[in-house]
Amino acid sequence: MSTQILLKLKLNKNIQSTAKKVLRQEAEAILQVSAYINSDFEACVEHLLSSTGRIVFTGIGKSALIAQKIVATLNSTGSPALFMHAADAIHGDLGMIQRGDSVICISKSGDTPEIKVLVPLIKRLGVSLIAMVSNKQSYLAQQSDFILHAQADSEADLLNLAPTTSTTVALALGDALAVCLLECKGFTSQDFAKYHPGGALGKRLYLKVADLYPQHEFPRILPQASIQEAIHEISSKRLGATTVMNEQDELLGIITDGDVRRMLEKHSDWANIQIVDMMNTQPKTIDSEAFATEALALMQAKNITQLVVIENKKAVGFIHLHDLLREGIL
Repeated sequence: MSTQILLKLKLNKNIQSTAKKVLRQEAEAILQVSAYINSDFEACVEHLLSSTGRIVFTGIGKSALIAQKIVATLNSTGSPALFMHAADAIHGDLGMIQRGDSVICISKSGDTPEIKVLVPLIKRLGVSLIAMVSNKQSYLAQQSDFILHAQADSEADLLNLAPTTSTTVALALGDALAVCLLECKGFTSQDFAKYHPGGALGKRLYLKVADLYPQHEFPRILPQASIQEAIHEISSKRLGATTVMNEQDELLGIITDGDVRRMLEKHSDWANIQIVDMMNTQPKTIDSEAFATEALALMQAKNITQLVVIENKKAVGFIHLHDLLREGIL
């Protein structure tokens, strides 16, 4: 085996070892922080729940980036929040803070120059100050009303310099805070859908059958229609099926393209075959107010591609598997 190949194998082994070491160290740090979840953390959550204002996150450097992610999580889970960069705050952005707000400042050391300048200005506004900090003896911690202890003994790199473990811990602690708030507020999937109307995730939570079926013409024939008329209706409306309705608009059954194929296989002479002889008199239906995900579940369970939509006890249209594919539900 050549020296070049041996060096490559050794390098690959070192890369894997380093990656695993970083992941273990950050995971252990998060577990360590879980030990600091106590009555102080609970008091902070209760304060935020009772507050009439917003949650303002601030920080500098990598902590600022973590703060922005936590803000996004809070906003999407029903806790109004905003981000204020610590450096910009002392140049006008303090005006973002309103009476009743709570400010959460993220800083590993709690003693950076920007934080020491900012803290007195925040306290002067008469709002609550919460420190998400590793060092509980720091200036930030000592000046805060509440402390979220984001303990990080060392970073994951060999030089112990790059924000890695500390930012991971802060992010995880922010997630814990957000989840506690949403559970205490009784946040539901319907609430989640209000804040996530876009994309497949939002659609799964709010899209209803009634939003989809009007996109199609309603295929329907009378029971005395001919087979040719049934085939034409199935083909022209392009839903793979047609309903059979009487003159009182009552649903009698459904004929699918599969029913037509099976009929052709069984009978060489189908001139005398009646619609009522081949239709399914117990078609699968779904209410128009049902969620699209319910329609998908029913189609999957019955191994079919379309459902008759019922509204006010009457058949009004079809929803097809392609509708759900197009909307990204499937």
